[in-house]
Amino acid sequence: MGGFEALVNRKNKSQEGREATTEMPASKELKAKPREELLRALKARFEKNMSRHKGLNWAEVQARLEANAERLWSLNEMERTGGEPDVVGYDKKTGEYIFFDCSAETPKGRRSFCYDREALDSRKEFKPKDTAMDMAAAMGIEILTEEQYRELQKLGDFDTKTSSWLKTPAEIRRLGGSIFADRRYDHVFIYHNGASSYYAVRGFRGSLRV
Repeated sequence: MGGFEALVNRKNKSQEGREATTEMPASKELKAKPREELLRALKARFEKNMSRHKGLNWAEVQARLEANAERLWSLNEMERTGGEPDVVGYDKKTGEYIFFDCSAETPKGRRSFCYDREALDSRKEFKPKDTAMDMAAAMGIEILTEEQYRELQKLGDFDTKTSSWLKTPAEIRRLGGSIFADRRYDHVFIYHNGASSYYAVRGFRGSLRV
């Protein structure tokens, strides 16, 4: 899994003190039909992209998924919003499979958001409908870090026409900034922007451990 050996032991902590604007469901468990449809889609994607998870077996992944109803719900949220989640790593110590959003462009259902609640509250007008950090928390996932994003880009060409917010280091966020990334000219670029900014071609990608 390459650089994932350095990543699997690091669990990102969800941002605290933020009230998500995305409405939370009463139950985080899928009904039978959508559950079957999701597993079918995940299996097809897994088998089509074996280079992302060499040496891993779908039957074992599915068994793990079926034992974690809430995580399966989060994967469905990733799928529903256009993320096309797929397995990109395995943590031998915890037995967890690592999923990233692997859509070619940043997920369509998560664009036009500013970075976090503080940024949203700072805008006096033209406020976006939600924030990347709030939506990620409501979905039960973590926004990709810069390191994770670079690992994703080793698996293919992503965000060649769009860009994705990344989890921003605290020292940058304290000064009002946030970071995002894309792929242009066959290179991965990391940029900075005001956290309150938002664009139709910028969303966010998430990770989930199951």
